[in-house]
Order: sequence, then C-alpha cells, then structure tokens
Amino acid sequence: MTEAAAPTGDVPPYRYTAQLAGEIERRWQDTWAREGTFHAPNPTGPLADPSHPRAGAEKMYVLDMFPYPSGAGLHVGHPLGYIGTDCYARFQRMAGRNVLHAMGFDAFGLPAEQYAVQTGTHPRTTTEQNIERYRTQLRRLGLAHDERRSVATIDTDFYRWTQWIFLQVFNSWYDTEAKKARPIAELVAGFAAGERPTPDGRPWAELSAAEQRAIVDDHRLAYVSQAPVNWCPGLGTVLANEEVTADGRSDRGNFPVFKRNLKQWMMRITAYGDRLLDDLDALDWPEPIKLMQRNWIGRSTGAHIDFGTNREPIRVFTTRPDTVFGATYLVLAPEHELVDALVPAAWPAGTRDAWTGGHANPRAAVEAYRKAAAAKTDLERQADSREKTGVFVGAYGVNPVTGSQIPIFVADYVLAGYGTGAIMAVPGQDERDWAFAEVFDLPIVRTVQPSEGFDGKAYTGEGPAINSAAPERGLDLDGLGVAEAKARIIEWLEANGHGTGAVTYRLRDWLFSRQRYWGEPFPIVYDADGNAVALPEEMLPVELPEVADFSPKTFDPTDADSSPETPLSRRRDWVEVELDLGDGPKRYTRETNVMPQWAGSCWYELRYLDPTNSGRFVDAENERYWMGPQGEGDCGGTDLYVGGAEHAVLHLLYARFWHKVLYDLGHVSSFEPYRRLFNQGMIQAYAYTDTRGSYVPAEEVVERDGGWFLGDDEVRREYGKMGKSLRNVVTPDDMCAVYGADTFRVYEMSMGPLEVSRPWETRAVVGSYRFLQRVWRAVVDEQTGAVRVTDEPADAATRRLLHKVIDGVRADMAGIRFNTAIAKLIELTNGLTRLPATPREVAEPLVLMLAPFAPHVAEELWQRLGHTGSLTYVDFPTADPALLVAETVTYPVQVNGKVRGRVEVPADAAEDTVRAAALEAVAGILAGKDPRKVIVVKGRMVSVVL
Repeated sequence: MTEAAAPTGDVPPYRYTAQLAGEIERRWQDTWAREGTFHAPNPTGPLADPSHPRAGAEKMYVLDMFPYPSGAGLHVGHPLGYIGTDCYARFQRMAGRNVLHAMGFDAFGLPAEQYAVQTGTHPRTTTEQNIERYRTQLRRLGLAHDERRSVATIDTDFYRWTQWIFLQVFNSWYDTEAKKARPIAELVAGFAAGERPTPDGRPWAELSAAEQRAIVDDHRLAYVSQAPVNWCPGLGTVLANEEVTADGRSDRGNFPVFKRNLKQWMMRITAYGDRLLDDLDALDWPEPIKLMQRNWIGRSTGAHIDFGTNREPIRVFTTRPDTVFGATYLVLAPEHELVDALVPAAWPAGTRDAWTGGHANPRAAVEAYRKAAAAKTDLERQADSREKTGVFVGAYGVNPVTGSQIPIFVADYVLAGYGTGAIMAVPGQDERDWAFAEVFDLPIVRTVQPSEGFDGKAYTGEGPAINSAAPERGLDLDGLGVAEAKARIIEWLEANGHGTGAVTYRLRDWLFSRQRYWGEPFPIVYDADGNAVALPEEMLPVELPEVADFSPKTFDPTDADSSPETPLSRRRDWVEVELDLGDGPKRYTRETNVMPQWAGSCWYELRYLDPTNSGRFVDAENERYWMGPQGEGDCGGTDLYVGGAEHAVLHLLYARFWHKVLYDLGHVSSFEPYRRLFNQGMIQAYAYTDTRGSYVPAEEVVERDGGWFLGDDEVRREYGKMGKSLRNVVTPDDMCAVYGADTFRVYEMSMGPLEVSRPWETRAVVGSYRFLQRVWRAVVDEQTGAVRVTDEPADAATRRLLHKVIDGVRADMAGIRFNTAIAKLIELTNGLTRLPATPREVAEPLVLMLAPFAPHVAEELWQRLGHTGSLTYVDFPTADPALLVAETVTYPVQVNGKVRGRVEVPADAAEDTVRAAALEAVAGILAGKDPRKVIVVKGRMVSVVL
C-alpha cells in the first residue's frame, strides 16, 4: 500500500518488516493459546487455580459489548473498542490485578434469519460460520481473552439459563411497599392469609381457581397482554418501542412500522422506573448516556383526572392539572378501549357538520377514521406540521371543575400506548390543542396569564392562574403560581373523588415476543384453559426444533381479521405436547413466539464469570468476587464496560432491569450490571461516487490537481461511515498482512482519544510502523540480530526522560488516554536514537510499557533481552519520584510588569539566591538603581518594581 510498508531492495536481514512481524505474531499467539496465558482464576469451581500468578489478587473485570457475527466480518472500525479494552486489560495485569477479559457473540438476530428465508440455509449454520470467522480475525489481532469463558447466545447451554432467568421474572411480582421483586408464591401466601386484600374484597378462598389465577397473572413481572404493538410487515414481527426510530420505522432495515392490537408477552419494566432512574446516580457513566436514559424513562409528576361520561369515566394524565378549567374538549386515541362503548347509533342534536367527517352516523365516522389512522406510523400521526384531523364520537364528557359538558373526539395525534390514551385538551396552553380547536371551532379558555407583550396563540409559559375559580365548588386558583395551583387542584380532586396526584413515565412495558424462528423459545406451555404454565427447571432447555420454512407469515396491519403465523406454529408435533408437570400427563400447547435478541445480551456478563457451571447460571462466590460491591454505597458490576453510544437505551436499559430482578431475588450481589461505562468513538472513512451516484472502490481513487479521480474520471468525495455498500471497507486482515497486527493496534490507539470519532487514513499507518521499527532497532542489531543493549548505566538526561515517561504512561493507561501514552513512548524511543547502544535500564521498561499496545513484538524483545516466559504478569514499570523533580527552574524576570530577562537556578534554590540571580540578570536595566520591591513567586517568576 505504501513504499515503506513493503520494503524492496537490500533489506537488512533482521529488520522489523511485515513478514517478520507476521512470524512473531503467529508464534506468540500459538504460545499464549497453548499455555493459557490469559486465563483468569476464579475463587472457586473448575476455573479456580491457586497457582496462578494473580490468584487472590485484586480483581479487574473488563467487558466489551459483544458483537453480532455478521457475514461481512470485521472492518477496521469494529475492533477499535476491543483493542482499547485489550490494552487496558494488559496494563491492569501488569499492574498486579487479576483481570477477567472474555469475548462472546450475540448470535440470535434477524440477518441470519432473513438469509435463511432467502436461501434455505439454516440460521445456525450461517451464524456458526460467521462466529468462526470473527474468532480468527480477533485472534489475529492478539487480543488477550480468556477463551475458556467465551459464550454464544445460540448455545443451548447458554440459552437454557436465559430461559431460566425468564422464569424467575415470570414467577415474580413487584412489591411496591418493599420496592423490590418477590416470588409469586409469597404473593399467593399473602392473599391466602388475608394480609393482602383481593381487588373486590372477597376472601381468597372464596374465589374460583380462574379468578385466583387472573389476579396472580395481573401481578407477574412477565405477563401476556392484548395490547397495541409495533407491527413491522417488512420484518414480519413486532418490535419494542426502543426498536422503532423517531421517524416511525424499524431500527433494523428501515421498514415502516404500524400499530396493531396483538396478544404478546410483556415485561413489567415500568415497575422499576424509579429505581432505573434513581440508580443512575450510582454509575460512572458518560452524562449524555445517563440523560438519554432519564429522558426515555421520562418520569412526570402531575395528576390523573376523571371526566365523567354516560359510561365509564375517561381518565387522563396531565402534568398541568392547574389548567383543568381550560379543558374544553377531550381526545381519545382511535384505539382507546372506551371508544366503542361511547359511540351512539346516531349523531346527537346540534352536532356540527365539521365534526362528523362527512358520515351519516358516529359508528361509520369512527371506523373510517380508525382505518385511516392504522395505516400511519406514529411519527406521521404526531407530526406537528400536519393538519390536525379527528372525528366527534357522538358523546360528551363532564369537566369535573366546571360541571360543563365538553365534546369527545378521536384523533390520531393521541397514541394508545402513551399515558392513558386520552388527553384533556387545553388549547389556551397547548399549541397542538389550539390548532385542533381552530380546525373544529372549539372554545379556547386561557387559564394562565400570558407575560406582558405576548400576542401569540397558545401560551405555554408560566404565570398566575386566571379564569380558574368555581366558588360554588369550593375551588379558586386565580392568582396562584403554577406550583401552588397544582398542589391546590390535586388536593381538591382527591377530596372530591375526581382524581389523584400521580407520577407517570414515558417508559412502557417491554414488548418481549417476536414472530420469528431464530430466537430463544419460551419455557412456557398453555393448558386446556389457555393459561400460561411455566416449565420446571429440569425440562430446560426448550430447544428450537427444525423447521422446513423459516419465513413468518405477515398480515395486513389495516385488516382486523388477519393475524401473523410464526415459523414455530407450523411444527404441530412440537407445538402440541403431552407433559407431566406434577399432576399427571396432560396435553399442552407450546408458545410459538420466541424471545427478542436482547434477551441473551441482558445477562451474558454473568455467564463469563462461570461458563462451565451446569448447576447455576453463576456461582454466588464467583459473582461476588468479580461483580460484588466494593464498599458501602457501591453498586457493584463490571469495572469497565466499553461499547457504542448507540446502545444507550435498548441494551443498557433492558440489562439493568433484568439485573435488578436477579438482585431482588437474591441471585446476584450487585444491583447494577455495569459500574463504569466508556463509549468508544467511531472510525469513519471517505467514500467516492461517480457521475451516476454509484459508489466506486475507494482504494482505487487517487488525488490529483485538487480533485479525486478513478482513472481519468473525476469522482465526488463524501465522509462518513465505513461499509460494504459504500465500497470503502478496509479490513484488519489487510492491515495485518501489510504491516502486522502490532502496527495496526498502535495506529488505532494513537489516532486520537478513544472516545472521539476519527477518520481512517491508510497512508498514516506507516508512522506507527516506523515507530515499532525504531523500538526494534533500539534493542536488535538489524544486520546481525544481536542484542544491542548495554549494561552500562544511562546518562542522567536519559534516565530522567525515562522516569518522566514511565510516570506519564502509567497515568495515561489508568485514564484510558492511549494516544498520549503512545506519544510519550515515541518521545522516549526518539531519545534513544542518539545513543551508540541502549542502556538495559531503559530498554526493559520501554518494552514493558510497549507491551499493552504491541504485545507480540514486546514479548519477542523481552525474550531477546534474556528473559524466559511471557511478560504478561511482569510488573509494569514504576517511576522513581526523586527523578521526577526538575534539576533547574527557569524564572522570567519582570521589571515594572515587563519581562526583561530570564534566569536559570537550581530547583531547590533558596529565595535569596533566586532574588540575587534575578537582579544580576537585569542589572543593566537597573543602571545602579535600588529596586523598591522584589517579589519572588516560588517556581514561577520574579517581579522587580523600581
């Protein structure tokens, strides 16, 4: 790729070249694998090793967000974080810690299933081939993983425990008083003992088995619900809210997403809303990630208010209950459960034509509107720029504070899955409500006094309450500020039975079903009455059966009679099964949905701790050692977790939820899975398009005359992601072949701060290559191969430089500032080029400091320096504090505020010595005059005042 990368001509026989690097790297990778160099000992169990050099030492658990093994393999951007964690982990081993660092694969996923649909190739076949390719690529980079701990979520030994954890969630409920999950058995015992009242007050024993079952199921943390879901026809499955982009499309594939009512498994993550929010304070995470989670959880304080109807009351949630006097109409989501009950057979007298949607009766109007709404994405429904549409349901509600009747509409800008699916519309204080009121000629009442000079429509700011008094009802908010008015109205609502103060969340329960084949089967069967029954632990794992057709049958989201058909549902011999679950053999039906891909990634860090344990998902002692709290107030968890910021909500929120359930049930000692989070940046690249807009091979483009050309044709350059479709992919395999893995590692770590995105520039790799060549030459004679190291002591300047670099590199490594650490090593190496031979007292620390970044060449040089065995557990160099103190200090000397000279004195010189030297330096300016004042600022400056 460059002249320097592939030397030609007379090359010294022992020069560090790509060929020699490759030989060294393969040899050391084989040695590490053969000797189990990076095996981390557990306190107990099969992976315990009392003879290990770090057995019983302070632990350090370093974790990567494990990859999905795509068929495209790795490009140079993918291993950025993996190399970063490897450098950090290698340093921590040399710093004396017992380091656990493993790599696994998040292997269930849509790409393999979609490929199976297209080709008939089993997803397991494709996925396992991809995993092997990834393992080969990662091994080539010299990553120091404990390979004994590697897992893949598709392994039955792994997803057996995923199913087991699901059953822990299913068999639990959230005790709001204890603020923790408890076993369902304790809930039943509380009902049976009369310690907990049943919903209708009847004694537990008087309820039928079906009634008891319904109450219990309503409390479970994992439950089945008929609810509005995100249906993606393009993927043939439902998606969680977090998997739908802001523009109403699928996160994977960018397909349109629609709302549809379906029976699905849900996880009651909302029960943990407060803890998920409050415990963020205990985490050492980037603030932007915490903010994203806070916003997604979206805790809001306000009130539930009931508006009476001729049926059940309509309950709304509002953060501004103080504006209820301005509620002039109600809006329900088209999917709201009360709509059908409210719609009369005919329009009531006085109904305006604009409210009917052009239909002869309310039922026809509502059904037509519903059908139109179902064809829109959530983003389309909520777009502020779109004209507001809606239809009157033919019924009225009663504003509880005014007693007046207000019309009820259905409108698609209200979503059933958010809040209560109903809003009180206060057009005077809300821009969307104002726009709707203008379209349908509805009353507008201001309840907040606008600020002086305001001449707009809806006023959304704060101010004193106006038009908010009902003396006959004992309520007067006029003149009160927002906070006081909110407190007063909530008190009145609760006292008069019209509502209650409430806290709500933007967070919705986690939709946990997928209509796919390639996922973890649920450990659930259904009895003859349709009740979900948990399989006993001894029947796990429930393994995926073979199927002839991997494609799910999709359906029309606007057709209420159509429904999806999952691949598993077609295996009737697997679906319909006879089991003895403790009360004799009976016929059951298996769940034919599968778990989402996120299930395995919710807990994989725990399985790394004890991957060979067949009796528990992790041994308690091993979990406490690696992830337990390190003191009072500590949340526990991994010591460092590195991954992309794109997982801020999906993976991290789900994993925190599962971990907290396991903590509540006593299965883990830490209440958070990841103590410290670090987001690595992205490696980006240039891509080039021709006149047709088609991407051309980036490696064939040359810069010429201020432009970019492919042959004789000029092309356009753009900057962004690296990807196969952009034809700008550079693979680590390419880099290793041309330069060696160590050069590639050093280059990626030296490009800039690890957390910052940076551009890939292949031509710049040669700088890291030459640096390693200089290190090699500092130890090895390129002509003879002999070690050119002397046992003579280093000169004072070299020794001081060495210890300055040691001190700086140690601090940089601990702070994950790898680019500045490498810069210091380059400075030290350049300082050795002037010497006829390298002092051993410098060569050995240099090699040890280089080892985290370029481990193969460092191991080779360490051995050539006369050492046996790996340097993996050799102590990292420590600076001599005495050599970090400067020998001299240079003082600028000011005369009447202007620098007139400089003086160099010993660093420990007394103040009188500094003063005398300064006055001598500016004697010519003083011209024999005595200064009025001489001020010595120790170590910084001297100020002379005439």
